[in-house]
Amino acid sequence: MKSVHLMILFTLGLASCGGYPSSNVVFVTNERAGTISVIDANTDKVIDTLGVGGRPRGIRLSSDGSRAYVAISAPFKNQKATGYDEIRVIDTSNGKKIKSIDAGSDPEQLAVDSERQLLFVSNEDAGTASVTDLETGESLATFVTGIEPEGTTISPDGKWIYVMAETSSTVTVIDIDQQKVVKTFLVGMRPRDAAFSPDGTRAYISSEVAKEIAIVDVATHSVIRTVHVGFDETFGPVGIRVSPDGSRIYLANGRGNSVSIFDANSFEHLATVPVGQRVWGIGLTRDGKKLYAANGLSNNVSVIDTDSQKVIATIEAQDGPWGVAVK
Repeated sequence: MKSVHLMILFTLGLASCGGYPSSNVVFVTNERAGTISVIDANTDKVIDTLGVGGRPRGIRLSSDGSRAYVAISAPFKNQKATGYDEIRVIDTSNGKKIKSIDAGSDPEQLAVDSERQLLFVSNEDAGTASVTDLETGESLATFVTGIEPEGTTISPDGKWIYVMAETSSTVTVIDIDQQKVVKTFLVGMRPRDAAFSPDGTRAYISSEVAKEIAIVDVATHSVIRTVHVGFDETFGPVGIRVSPDGSRIYLANGRGNSVSIFDANSFEHLATVPVGQRVWGIGLTRDGKKLYAANGLSNNVSVIDTDSQKVIATIEAQDGPWGVAVK
């Protein structure tokens, strides 16, 4: 058994030695397997599988794409195990571990401020968001948020962090320069994620139980409109992204097993594309032509051509695909 285990570990890291393509690489966290699937977006093939252990969920890239930051908490079978609760830093050119950063208990989602070298992490069980120096690993601040914070997103101009708390249905706004909470506002039940428009004037927040998107005016951090998106009782919006040109909103529908597409100006529903089971994280290529959807129960990744609005490939991942980051 020991030799078999060693062989598996060797295989998981084998492709890392040769290096990855310089661009169009997709990283998908598999929360039950404790791995990351690395996909070449040029061929839509898995080129590596990284064994990271624990329960990897949220994943973000540095602004230059050279590093991936992965939130890893204790695995399902032993939620109180020690040695987890870290942010793993990975070299995106070869998949190798650079270091681990202690960022508080039960990290789920995170945001990276590459310019200021700051890491913001939601600590779900503690009801806080922690700030850590990326270089030194020093804890700089801890902010009280709503109950069970989850989604954590930075604005394009690097001024704001939005932290969504699923149980209190609130969004906590952190001013990065002042390092303080400046506002908390209500949205629909169980907010999961947020995405900003490219110009940073709007934020779009998904609410799973309310089955809606909250449209937020970032200048005032106020909800100016809500859009109902529960076209089926199974729909529960979670991951959300905006196209690079700001014209479309993409929404992962959770147990609705689909991705919905909306016009970002009129909020007209343009299409709903069937994907795998329990779709959670989604990510777009830089040109916006492909969307990758992590399907947590069918253990695969759906690739959507955003022009034709159809699935053009299905890629086998490992157990429990959750987060998606595209280099």
